[in-house]
Amino acid sequence: MADAIERRGGVWLGSFEAMAGPCEVLLDLEGEAEARALVALAAEEARRIERKFSRYRTDNVIHAVNTSAGEPVAVDPETAGLLDFSARCHQVSGGRFDVTSGVLRRVWRFDGSDRIPTRRQVKALLPLVGWDKVGWDNPRLTLPAGMEIDLGGIGKEYAVDRVCALLAARTGAAVLVNFGGDLRAQGPRRDGQAWEVGVDTPDRPGVAARRISLRTGALATSGDSHRFLLRDGVRYPHILDPRSGWPVRRAPRAVTVLGDTCLEAGLLSSLAMLHGREAEIFLENQGVKFWVARA
Repeated sequence: MADAIERRGGVWLGSFEAMAGPCEVLLDLEGEAEARALVALAAEEARRIERKFSRYRTDNVIHAVNTSAGEPVAVDPETAGLLDFSARCHQVSGGRFDVTSGVLRRVWRFDGSDRIPTRRQVKALLPLVGWDKVGWDNPRLTLPAGMEIDLGGIGKEYAVDRVCALLAARTGAAVLVNFGGDLRAQGPRRDGQAWEVGVDTPDRPGVAARRISLRTGALATSGDSHRFLLRDGVRYPHILDPRSGWPVRRAPRAVTVLGDTCLEAGLLSSLAMLHGREAEIFLENQGVKFWVARA
């Protein structure tokens, strides 16, 4: 999809592809030239982050780290900031959040089929999982040979926050940044109204389960509507527990969290999924506003 901009509902809506999905920027201002410039700025920043942190490229810092064969790699301040954040998340989550767990995708392919890996296949990968095995002394990262880091679990949320901050620094207009359902608002709007945001019903994209009024702050959703496996009537969601290598049983179908930043909201929604049947208890203990959908 080519970058596009249109007038809709009294605001400018810019659309582009990045972060492996559709991205939108809503701007509550009048001038088309200003709106086009801001949308172009947003698209450029989102794609910069994607290029820098995508695990699929061979020309970025992630590739350099993952092919370092146990040798230390000095990283730039932006990457170091994300690694510091990842280290804190691993610690406070008791190991449920782990940026080294991406290697598990070698045996888990959540394509809606019934192809479940064997316990032996999963167990064989567990020696390659564990942030506690990584040497991190900012700015140097030492990754044991065979292990990988994958910042995909926080990359989109980080991009939302970065783009929102970048636009807020350039305009006093109200802004809503929405990257595949993870979003952040910077208000208030000119008429004093909040942005109205719909949260999809699981398995029914485009059908809102609820509508949320958002003046400022962020929303992020984790769920299994699009990525799952199904065998013998058992649904295996795509969010894996790095400690076992297996999906969490009795997890919600979807969790939406309201936070100050998209990074915060995204982390809490993912961790809630990883708490399975205790997702609601976990979120209540965090003191945040949330919505949970269960089967």
